[in-house]
Amino acid sequence: MATKVFMEALSPTMEEGRLAKWLKNEGDAIKAGDVLAEVETDKAIMELVARGEGVLRKRLVAEGATAPVGSLVGVIAAKDEDIAALVAGAAASAPAGASGTMPVAAPTAALAGSTARPAEPAPTLANGGRSFASPLARRIAGERGLDLTGLAGSGPGGRIIKRDIEAAGAAVGRQPSAVSRQPVVAGADYTDVPLTQIRKTIARRLGESIGPIPTFYLTAEFDVERAAEMRADLTTMGDAFKVSFNDIVLKATATALALHPEVNAHWLGDHVRYWGRVHLGVAVATDDGLIVPVIFDADQKRLSEISAESKALAQRARDRKLKPEEFTGSTFSVSNLGMMQIDQFTAIINPPEVGILAIGAIEDRPVKNAAGAVEFRKRLRVTMSCDHRVVDGAVGARFLQTLRRMIENPLMLVY
Repeated sequence: MATKVFMEALSPTMEEGRLAKWLKNEGDAIKAGDVLAEVETDKAIMELVARGEGVLRKRLVAEGATAPVGSLVGVIAAKDEDIAALVAGAAASAPAGASGTMPVAAPTAALAGSTARPAEPAPTLANGGRSFASPLARRIAGERGLDLTGLAGSGPGGRIIKRDIEAAGAAVGRQPSAVSRQPVVAGADYTDVPLTQIRKTIARRLGESIGPIPTFYLTAEFDVERAAEMRADLTTMGDAFKVSFNDIVLKATATALALHPEVNAHWLGDHVRYWGRVHLGVAVATDDGLIVPVIFDADQKRLSEISAESKALAQRARDRKLKPEEFTGSTFSVSNLGMMQIDQFTAIINPPEVGILAIGAIEDRPVKNAAGAVEFRKRLRVTMSCDHRVVDGAVGARFLQTLRRMIENPLMLVY
């Protein structure tokens, strides 16, 4: 009996997915659990696995196409099984104008008075046949931004394999990301670039946040001279003890949230949920946009644990390797642009959370000491965005007072 391959909900907030790459061809033997394709969700690149056995008889969605969750993307069946009705049914059920059964258009460049460019032909081998590469080679090429067009393969039959990609990468270096840096074509008035799934979700979530949520902002400046001294002392003890200023802020925020559950909350429409555990979201910038992996029970973890976990999560986020459970479930979030020399900024609340902390750069600023003399000390500005439906001004101010005490007396974080 035929097995339908559906576009699955591979993340909790996924509504549609882009079929980034087929890893199995029509006619390939399939076993249950085999990875059929890679799907770009609103958060990461996930694997679409087979739920049955047989032969991949039909691929109904082209690479690069977007399909809604629940739509049919392929059919697994016996070699001689009639699947015409399934294929016809899939075509008939596709809504008009849907992109689930057609490839997403490549970036288009509009020139004044010009016509659209024809699609470029698929790469071909010297003997006229269609070029092909191993799944690993395609993955590495995608990560490095390398074009396989014209690349000679050293594998059997001219197949492009890993060593070919590595050799090409060494020759030309890593190319700028096509997502984060889309240059305007020379001579063009503009360039149209289809949205990635993560960028679609960012746009939708921001619309849910900045409009409906009555937001106010609280900005405070902290003295981080002692934190800098503690960090320098830890660094001299070896790499195992090295932490960043961001790690210290994360630990201090998590500890303060445990003491202020009125801030560690979710707005759920007809009720407010106050969390007894602190799951700290940490905003990470990727080529595709912002993603917020979560450090669970952050208030219960040592500074060194938070440091190691945040670094690992950030790397997986940039590599699009996060699992769904690693970027859902946060109770409060932190966004840091200090490493980009941003003095201060306001961050947009990630609903249903009721607050987010924006961290600016650490700078040496003149301040008066107890004797009245002016001296330069390391200072840090933070801004808290608050959902006024849950967090009043005094509530947010008390949270920042506790956070100040933690950061300005960092030994309180080492226990």
